[in-house]
Amino acid sequence: MSATKGERTRDRLLERAIERFAIDGFRQTSVSAVARAAGITPGAAYAYFPNKAALFAAAVDADTAALVAEATTPLRDLGPRDRLLGLVLGLIGGLDRHPLARRVLAGQEPEVIGRLLELPALAALRAENTNVLALGQRAGLVRADVDPAVLALGLETVVLALLMAQLQVSDRDEGLEAARRAAVITVLDAAVAPPR
Repeated sequence: MSATKGERTRDRLLERAIERFAIDGFRQTSVSAVARAAGITPGAAYAYFPNKAALFAAAVDADTAALVAEATTPLRDLGPRDRLLGLVLGLIGGLDRHPLARRVLAGQEPEVIGRLLELPALAALRAENTNVLALGQRAGLVRADVDPAVLALGLETVVLALLMAQLQVSDRDEGLEAARRAAVITVLDAAVAPPR
């Protein structure tokens, strides 16, 4: 089924909002500028989003959802441990292609940093990871002594902290940065690995 004209307009508005908010930030971006970039009038933009805050929230949600989808799609057929470890690398590798998600994670929008924990894409990813971990536990591939929902939440927290640290206090030494990334993967692997 093809998208309606209204759906295409809303999508174009969101694409331009992601671009504008990523470049200029929430405070410096106007709905009028986003609407002009999308080829519509500012009044028409308000038919889709009641105010700038709603447009910004939708743009952050959309860019984050795209980042998560890009990171998880190639991992669908992997086992639970490989999938979770691949997720970390996929999210780090995708940040440059998702500028608004990158901006928020980098702390450049401090007013909304707390909203990161409420993003629909993260809630869906956490639920999916909980299921993957539970299946892994039943198959003996993931440690079974921790509730899978608790494990998924803890892993999400560690990954968010890693992404934020990667962007906010990134090492200038590429070798040290690679070593830190490898160390985090080792720790995450140890967190999910069944006892030997």
